[in-house]
Amino acid sequence: MMRITCLGTGTPESHRRRASSGYLVEIGDARILLDCGGGVVSRLIEAGFRPGDITHLFFTHLHSDHMMDYARLVHAAWDEKSPPLKVWGPAPLIEITDKLFGRDGVLATDLRARTEFSGSQEVWRARGGTLPRPWPEPAITEIAPGFTFEGNGWRLSSCTAPHAQPYLDCMAFRIDTERASFVYTGDTGLCDEVEALCRNADLVLHWCYRLREETDFPTVMEFSPHAGEIAAMAQRAQVKHLLLTHIRAHMDQDHHHAAMLADASAAFDGEVGIAEDLLRVSL
Repeated sequence: MMRITCLGTGTPESHRRRASSGYLVEIGDARILLDCGGGVVSRLIEAGFRPGDITHLFFTHLHSDHMMDYARLVHAAWDEKSPPLKVWGPAPLIEITDKLFGRDGVLATDLRARTEFSGSQEVWRARGGTLPRPWPEPAITEIAPGFTFEGNGWRLSSCTAPHAQPYLDCMAFRIDTERASFVYTGDTGLCDEVEALCRNADLVLHWCYRLREETDFPTVMEFSPHAGEIAAMAQRAQVKHLLLTHIRAHMDQDHHHAAMLADASAAFDGEVGIAEDLLRVSL
């Protein structure tokens, strides 16, 4: 069985209802986190998991609302004596990680105190740790669109997601098992590559960053399809279940939700909904 938990379905905006982007996929003993935006670690804990439970972290792209909690996740898992977190994402992820956890990184003063101060060493030993205490050292693999990964009973594939190029390398991900298929588009405009990735998927989580009537900004329109356009793509791709996500704060009103779902249902024969934080879907 594959189970998806929406940990963050919002945007960079501060919004009580929604953390920024992050989705947990459980397959067997794998706990796969797709993106890790602000608030995602708290949602992970609310969902009943510890940071150290994450076995794989994949980043679609390196916008802050998709990775703001990365440092928190790594640090918290390290404090739990978990093995180094395995992380995949586009360049310059190695450089970013070093700037966070390296000897001259942002967290260097904290890490030096936690590993060298006698009181912190005593706390570490009381937890069952041994000295000297190593610094966090996540295992980073930089990836590009087209990347694939073979897990135990699952496979992740990717494609380009048009969003913020050339400033950021952006991807969509698909996870397949023998029984189910799931696509997380990241942030993307409509394109042939993403549509092909969605083909026959059991569940697609697609960002929906604007309402149909929001037409003032041409670049936003080009790269941010509205609910009806997303649903038409899902219909062409023969998707079974579509969830709209990455919802902005001003869109979280009942009449806007109703309009989005009406637009989507008019173009799509499958099941459609709006994702919410802590929503779980089993496939």
